[in-house]
Amino acid sequence: MDTIIDAHQVTKTYNPKAIPVMAVNDVHMHIERGEFTALVGPSGSGKTTLLNLIGGLDKPDTGSIVIHGTDITRLSANQLIDFRLRNIGFVFQAFNLIPVLSARENVELIMQLQRAPKAEIRKRAAILFDQIGLTDKMDTRPAQLSGGQQQRVAVARALASRPQVVLADEPTANLDSKSASNLLDIMSKLNREENMTFIFSTHDQRVIERARRVITLVDGKIASDTARVDTSHRHDV
Repeated sequence: MDTIIDAHQVTKTYNPKAIPVMAVNDVHMHIERGEFTALVGPSGSGKTTLLNLIGGLDKPDTGSIVIHGTDITRLSANQLIDFRLRNIGFVFQAFNLIPVLSARENVELIMQLQRAPKAEIRKRAAILFDQIGLTDKMDTRPAQLSGGQQQRVAVARALASRPQVVLADEPTANLDSKSASNLLDIMSKLNREENMTFIFSTHDQRVIERARRVITLVDGKIASDTARVDTSHRHDV
């Protein structure tokens, strides 16, 4: 097996000088390349905190997180920024698109930061917009797109740099059933075709049903870790 994420004895406590809350408590977790995994659990269980730790948006108090052979807990702030840029794609619940940029410009920005050649940037963006079914919306500003369309652009932005790992925090929470289903179709298809590793933090049963592995967190600890039969092909567009 090709392990792409190895989290070992990871803990994270908030408000350590007031009333400490251990959001993540001695978590051990291995994720293989190409997995489509959901982190689930009640509010306050630690799933979003764990996702943020894996993404390098926060640092654990103890433990290590190795991604594609690099222990990100040992990186400096600047090294971590560069590592995220080149290895991790993020999909946020609130979309987080830049309002003054067009949909295409939002997607191209990551590749520009990577200093990719202009021709390659344009080609990659065109491919992604074709994959998400929004070729006719490439030059549209986010405010003129529906919530489902904005989230599809956010997915294209996350995939633009061909990241090793895509982290999605409640990506369907603000979407209606049809938009959520379309988004999950796109992500599951890209997961299989490009072998990208997806990890979701979610309450959404629609996401959980698509996941091929479900990790349940309770009080910051892994309570269960279950592999499931791949049924994603049944939902393809």
